[in-house]
Amino acid sequence: MILLTPDLRFALRANAINHRAAQRDEVPEPDPVPVLKLFNPVGAATWLATELAEDDDTLFGLADLGFGCPELGYFNLSEIASVRLPFGLGIERDIGFETPHPLSVWSVWARRAGSIPWAETLLHRAAQSGADPELPPSGG
Repeated sequence: MILLTPDLRFALRANAINHRAAQRDEVPEPDPVPVLKLFNPVGAATWLATELAEDDDTLFGLADLGFGCPELGYFNLSEIASVRLPFGLGIERDIGFETPHPLSVWSVWARRAGSIPWAETLLHRAAQSGADPELPPSGG
């Protein structure tokens, strides 16, 4: 599976450029929505990316390796793509992933819930019930 399509690459690079421009201009940094979700189909690891550096390999976003402590930071596409899993599988891209929530909301909910997948479930439930997704969940 192709982990990074040209459209995703463009969106990730645009977010990185906007972030760098905000830092340069000393204005509030943007809080973009994740545009890429990668996951381990036989495990708990999940990554949400918002930016791609000029090196075309370094992503920024929320990383959840399945240990109950999702973290914001940088990760390498090449390392993720090189992971070999049982049954000849590899890390996959969630082709249906879309979200209206910025990375800051994902970060708060994932940390409180203990994982990105559980945060995704809670955010979906909150949207269905009309709850404000800006407010973190009360439990996981």
